[in-house]
Amino acid sequence: MKQQLTMVKKHVMTGISFMIPLVVGAGLCMAISIIIGGPNVSTAEGTFAYTVNRIGSLGMTLVVPVITAAIAYSIADRPGVAPGLIIGLICTEIKAGFIGGIVGAFLVGYFVNWLKKIFRNVPESIKGLVPILLIPLIATFVCGLLMFYVVGQPIVAFMDALTNFLMSMQSGSKFVFGFLVSGLAGTDFGGPINKSVSLFANGLMVDGILEPEACKLLGCMIPPMGIIVAYILARKKFTKAEKEAVKACLPMGICMITECVIPLAMNDLWRVVLSSVVGCGIAGGLSMLMGVGASVPHGGWFVIPTFQNPVGYVICMVVGSLIMGVLLAVLKRPLKEDEDSLDGLGTSSGKAAVNLDDIKIEEIG
Repeated sequence: MKQQLTMVKKHVMTGISFMIPLVVGAGLCMAISIIIGGPNVSTAEGTFAYTVNRIGSLGMTLVVPVITAAIAYSIADRPGVAPGLIIGLICTEIKAGFIGGIVGAFLVGYFVNWLKKIFRNVPESIKGLVPILLIPLIATFVCGLLMFYVVGQPIVAFMDALTNFLMSMQSGSKFVFGFLVSGLAGTDFGGPINKSVSLFANGLMVDGILEPEACKLLGCMIPPMGIIVAYILARKKFTKAEKEAVKACLPMGICMITECVIPLAMNDLWRVVLSSVVGCGIAGGLSMLMGVGASVPHGGWFVIPTFQNPVGYVICMVVGSLIMGVLLAVLKRPLKEDEDSLDGLGTSSGKAAVNLDDIKIEEIG
């Protein structure tokens, strides 16, 4: 069971790795067009900003087909690509969203693998037709009908219900939702929980719901800044090795590389994680209340000007970083006398280092 879950994760991560560059490129084109032409750029036909916006919009329509084809490719190799693209387009057509795309990708991938076994012993005269005619035709025909009439319908209903729920949330529930998204994103600093939240937020962004994406980005950007705030407030509580690790947090945090926090978290796990979850969660809740939205999934500080309500995003990021930093500075225990000289992370046990000065080596005989 564990091995199967690992393989599922591998396939999904392959799809994400193909999707992210597309989303970044298309999303930034749309964001740039809004900066140039204003919020109503999509109606300003004939202008340069409108053309840039169309480039981004067309790119975004490919997101679900690309992630579907990439996952199908990971499962079934090249025979899964063509039917995967078509099933992804079907998911876009019926508004099944990224969830439908992922489900459709696994449907295509495993069905293609089954077809490979069926056609393994066909006569040599038609063997060349299997990968270019029989498998693409049968997989597209069968999986396409299943997505239209069977598999896709409950997914469409779920996506409609989820969208209506998010759009109708009142103030209190918006804060709780934002707290959960940002808090979970700030739990393991680029680990599986963070990536699961990212997949959820990215999918909603593709479907036009931008607020959860901003919450996710807060959960990725705040931890490095919170570590820096904690260091400024309580630098005497940091070992020499931790101080060196903190130096990487500013440049990496600006670029939204939240993994720079992992060495410090491993040295003081529960305090760093708790502080991060609280700081990120409160920032995410405030972000939802302020209507902050993000149309790009990555890019760090450099893409903040493209956000919906960028000033509100900056306020939320500052507040979250301060909360995390202050909380960590308070919770972090003072160093013992012999800990400040330690060179490694994860060795703050308080035990004295082995002294080799008194060892003498004598020549024998």
